Amino acid sequence: MIQETNAGGKRSPRKWLLAQARPARAWIVLTIGLGIAAGGLLVIQAKLLAGIVHGAFIEALPVRSLTPLFAGFAAVVAGRAGIGWMRETAGFRAGAAVRASVRMSIMTHLLAMGPAAMAGERTGALASVAMEQVEGLHSFFAHYLPQTALAVAVPLLIVAFVFPVSWAAGGLLLLSAPLIPLFMMLVGMGAESISQRHFQALARMSAHFLDTLQGLPTLKLFHRSREEKKNIARVSGEFRRRTMAVLRVAFISSGVLEFFSALSIALVAVFLGMRYLGYVDFGTYGAPLTLAGGLFILLLAPDFYMPLRELGTHYHARADAIGAAEAIVALLDRPLPGGGINEFTLGSQGLHIMCRDLHLAYDAGRRPALAGVDLTLAPGEKIALVGTSGAGKSTLLHLVLGFLSPDQGEIRINGCDLREFSLPSWHRQIAWIGQRPALFHGTIQENIRMGRPDASMEKVLAAAHAARVLEFADRMPAGLDTAVGERGAGLSRGQAQRVALARAFLKEAPLILMDEPTAGLDRNNEAMVMAAMERLAEGRTLLMATHRLATLESADRILVMAQGRIVEAGAYAELAALEGDFSRFIREHHGRHDG
Repeated sequence: MIQETNAGGKRSPRKWLLAQARPARAWIVLTIGLGIAAGGLLVIQAKLLAGIVHGAFIEALPVRSLTPLFAGFAAVVAGRAGIGWMRETAGFRAGAAVRASVRMSIMTHLLAMGPAAMAGERTGALASVAMEQVEGLHSFFAHYLPQTALAVAVPLLIVAFVFPVSWAAGGLLLLSAPLIPLFMMLVGMGAESISQRHFQALARMSAHFLDTLQGLPTLKLFHRSREEKKNIARVSGEFRRRTMAVLRVAFISSGVLEFFSALSIALVAVFLGMRYLGYVDFGTYGAPLTLAGGLFILLLAPDFYMPLRELGTHYHARADAIGAAEAIVALLDRPLPGGGINEFTLGSQGLHIMCRDLHLAYDAGRRPALAGVDLTLAPGEKIALVGTSGAGKSTLLHLVLGFLSPDQGEIRINGCDLREFSLPSWHRQIAWIGQRPALFHGTIQENIRMGRPDASMEKVLAAAHAARVLEFADRMPAGLDTAVGERGAGLSRGQAQRVALARAFLKEAPLILMDEPTAGLDRNNEAMVMAAMERLAEGRTLLMATHRLATLESADRILVMAQGRIVEAGAYAELAALEGDFSRFIREHHGRHDG
């Protein structure tokens, strides 16, 4: 993608928009070529029709003599219909190619940003950018961009055939032609800012509606559904007003263009009438103006302005596209976590991870998360992170994953800075299990295969068995081929977590990172998940954030975090004997358990 930036370092939406034409360039050129061919057929059609009228009424030719002209006229009309269909098809392909390319860029960027950067984003707003606002680019590339070339090429083609008949009529056409794009630009200046506000309102409405839909049970429980209904009506009303403002400008633009094109055609018609009546005797190189010549000019006059009027009709597509590009570029310009180009390869020495003096703060430094964390992780070692919410456990895991870059300090893998390695090659060494398992629409087997898509069925079954997925899958009619809805719909929280564990088993990664993997599970599911986790961790390096005592007892080391620092470190028995944060954590846990 071409990286066009302005003086502030941000990409210009207009330049970015034009740069997106690259994957659709062939289709755009084809659309323009077909439009020029259609313009040529218009000239031929006008010539044939003028010849038919002149021959029938002035020369009184028999029908037999006019038959070739009628046949040619029918062929031209059929040819224009075919070219029109091909032009619309080529324009659609151009818009589709751009939309696919932009959506791929957005998805690639969102994946590169990682879950840590995405945690504070509103899903509805992101969905609006990826769907509605990308759709807003279609007409710009399918219609407006080709029409800008046709608005110049086709009128010049027509006037080139008008001038040999009458230089005065050709001059009137050329003099009046600039009025249409001039007023189109004047009207379009206001349409652009209105379209930008329209897309902003659409993003807010999408985000608000999705947030309301996701929180509907909570709204019902707190009896706030009626108030939220009023909020939705208010947001929808705002969007309706924005939409009507855009349509109002579009209607005004069309009316202005129709007025000036009709006025220009009338001037040409008045000149031809005065020429026939003898009030003027100039404009035809001293030769008499025949009915065929005058009718030829009069038939072409509306078609001379047609490309300019079509450009005006599609001019709002430019405003829509620039408004959409503002939001898309704002998303694509969000910074990505650092990553190098070197491929990470695991040697015989295993994984040695060292975190040294890690500092990180969110919100431009206003919200500290880590303040000088030091950590070493040897191959095969199992370390548990403990601390209250906000202590920095998840932030530390995201730093090791490479989804965040430290403000200060470094993470070294086998002696090399993590930032030197490409993130995909590093992620191949990691199996991740979070608090909320991410399952996608598909079958249970397809969700397990995400760990290794090319794995054999035997390995998939082995992973499902190790994670105890078969215990519930075998009771389902389709077994591992049972369909799973979005976010694991159709499975319980514990079942979904076991599917995520099976994915980790199948991946066979040397490093396992877990973030509260048993949070929200009942005792039965927790026991099954923990047993599977212990089998998964055998012979592998494990770094896990947890608050479950049973898990902590099996850890080689426990790191207690508070306010972004590691305040205690040691084995379970060692830390339990101290009168510190960990011993207080144990007492609080037992107090909740006893209660």
